[in-house]
Amino acid sequence: MKFKRLITIVLFLFLILSLTSCVPAGVTEYEYGFFGGCWHGFIATFSFIGQLFGADIGIMAETHNGVPYYIGWVIGILLIGVLSLGRL
Repeated sequence: MKFKRLITIVLFLFLILSLTSCVPAGVTEYEYGFFGGCWHGFIATFSFIGQLFGADIGIMAETHNGVPYYIGWVIGILLIGVLSLGRL
């Protein structure tokens, strides 16, 4: 029983580390569009947790193409909200 719980905790930590490795960080040459906004919205919760612990990461990308990025970001936020409630 304890081994199963330990495996669950390790997998959860691995998932969080994997998701926070893709967060927007600073100014890049790449300009994010709609799908980049969807991804950044989807991982916004993990980005926020990373910021609380002092990591130099952002919630949104600094270089993006405007309205399509924002629409994608909102869709990503809504998607993670719906999935977390379990009402899809």
